[in-house]
Amino acid sequence: MSARTTVPAAAPTPHPSPPHPSPPHPPHPAPLRLEHPVLKALLGAWALAACSAEETAAVEDHLGDCGACADEARRLREAVGLLQRPDSLDLDPALRTRVLESCLDRRPPRIPVPGWAMSYDAETARLDALLQDFGDAEWHAPVQLRWFRGADATSRRTTVAGVIAHLLAVDGLVAVALGLDDPLGPVTGGTAGKPVGSPAERTEAFWDASRFPPTRSVRGPWRDQTHALVRTASFTGGGTSLASEAERGGGPGTMPVSYGDFELPLRDALVDRAFECWVHAVDIAEAVDYPYEPPAPRHLHAMVDLAARMLPGALAERRRAGLTSPGEPRHLVTAGRPGRSLRLEIEGLGGGEWLIPLDSPAAVGSADHEVAHVALDDVEFCRLAAGHVSPEEAAAGQVGDSTAISDVLSAAAALSRM
Repeated sequence: MSARTTVPAAAPTPHPSPPHPSPPHPPHPAPLRLEHPVLKALLGAWALAACSAEETAAVEDHLGDCGACADEARRLREAVGLLQRPDSLDLDPALRTRVLESCLDRRPPRIPVPGWAMSYDAETARLDALLQDFGDAEWHAPVQLRWFRGADATSRRTTVAGVIAHLLAVDGLVAVALGLDDPLGPVTGGTAGKPVGSPAERTEAFWDASRFPPTRSVRGPWRDQTHALVRTASFTGGGTSLASEAERGGGPGTMPVSYGDFELPLRDALVDRAFECWVHAVDIAEAVDYPYEPPAPRHLHAMVDLAARMLPGALAERRRAGLTSPGEPRHLVTAGRPGRSLRLEIEGLGGGEWLIPLDSPAAVGSADHEVAHVALDDVEFCRLAAGHVSPEEAAAGQVGDSTAISDVLSAAAALSRM
């Protein structure tokens, strides 16, 4: 008996399903129809990418037809680019000087600022720029004024506003010499042309006369006085009728400015005021933790040169006060004749070389009579002359007579004052 095999029937072939029709694309929305004033009002939001898609399309369609709106849109986009800059938007303190120099190169002023007044103009402008955005907390930040009195370092505690009051009081000495009002006249009892007191006495009198500690309100009078000094010095430097008899006889910038116990010609007094303005601007910047750069090289050189020229007189003062080194050798020298000298080498963009007569301020520095050589960085020398570092701390390269070197560095520190 044979087996029977059953073959299963083939499954019916399924018919393919018809493809599903794609959903129809939504029609493009009709562009918004907006009036010109509305489109113009949307330009700011468009520049900031804050418009909806419909508004963006309407604005961009309009920009192709309206030249005025296209120009405005371009300016707005450029402004947005400035707002998104990664670097700081703080103005460079030297910007004012560069802009003025560029303008003056194209069109010289009818009454130019004398070269010897430019450092004062620049340093007061830099300090004013630093003060511009100070709030109450910064104006009352503590500041330590430092200088040397005799052989000892001393200091006085005040505030940022107190420093500006100090500058106002001492700048008043130059103002009086130029025939301007003394900002401390009623306080010190001074009269026209005759200021009363040394820089320290004037400052203390001004501070004591205030019922309350100085505030930001002192900035306006100080700034107005700096502008008046530069403007008046420009007229005086030109030999106008503002010059005194001493000015007419000695040439521009020789008008004497009294500091109480000594005098400086106007040209040196303004460099001195520029130097103190920079020194105290650094004090203020340190108090509020803000960087502050040294002056321009040509202005820094003028400050170093003034300090170097004042060293022989400072040496003589210290000698009369018995503050020079014991057993210091000294050789009498006829006025105008060469004598023992120290070569002062100041390195840096504001530097140079000076031969400092050691035995008499009336002697002439001479390379043939050089007994010592000192080398200092320009900013470090200025810090020494400002009383911010001691003679022992000054990083100096020294060769030769150690006694002469010590006396000259101490005399540099003695140039400092409140």
